[in-house]
Amino acid sequence: MKLFDSHAHIGLIHEDPIEQLIVVQEAKQEQVEGILSICNNLYDFFQIHENLKTASHVYHSVGVSPSEVMNPGRDWESKIEEGTKLGRVVAIGETGLDYYRKFGNRDAQIELFIRQLELAQRLSFPVVIHNRDAGKDVLEILKEKLPSRGGVLHCYSEDWAYAQEALELNLYISFAGNVTYRNARNLHETAKKMPLDRMLIESESPFMVPATYRGQRNKPAYLKETARFIAELREQPLEEVTEQIYANTVKLFGINGA
Repeated sequence: MKLFDSHAHIGLIHEDPIEQLIVVQEAKQEQVEGILSICNNLYDFFQIHENLKTASHVYHSVGVSPSEVMNPGRDWESKIEEGTKLGRVVAIGETGLDYYRKFGNRDAQIELFIRQLELAQRLSFPVVIHNRDAGKDVLEILKEKLPSRGGVLHCYSEDWAYAQEALELNLYISFAGNVTYRNARNLHETAKKMPLDRMLIESESPFMVPATYRGQRNKPAYLKETARFIAELREQPLEEVTEQIYANTVKLFGINGA
């Protein structure tokens, strides 16, 4: 069995570069053969990319999250383009909308989101999409602006009806540790009913720790618990589920030889 963590905030687990390398190596010992590192801002992206340059199983996404809408950085679009030219950079994001935290105003968030979608289209990259309490706007924008390489709705939090509409687009759906929570019935229904060939899983570490590890800070090494829960939910063998999800991840991000 091999797993691919499609969304991990390595820099938020540990600031120290040595500790970051330990985290990703520990994950590999737990059969997490690939990790997509996510940073909310461009300063952190370039720093984490340098820190993890020797970790060949760690890939990177470069972008500006909605949390940074008030200060995306000078020349942020050119910085994203610069980042896409670095080794093992396979996506743009995370980008999207977050109306829960009320970062800036909605118009500013929408503009930041659309400009990154257009940049991903121009540079031919898939996108990692954040959605919190903004599902309607996210989907309407993606219907018009989703790049041809597609993308993933990360840390899925909507219901099955929303998933059906999203799956009409070139989108994958990624589940984090919150799918293992007893009261997450909307997520359970979606994870059970959706096509397995459109599913990813993620740690979303250090957040969204699986129920088994409740009370601890999350890390990629715990990803197996999320995979196991989904396999049991779908009544499918764990190996079958993880093999397909791994294949989905490398296909979306265009990772060769993984």
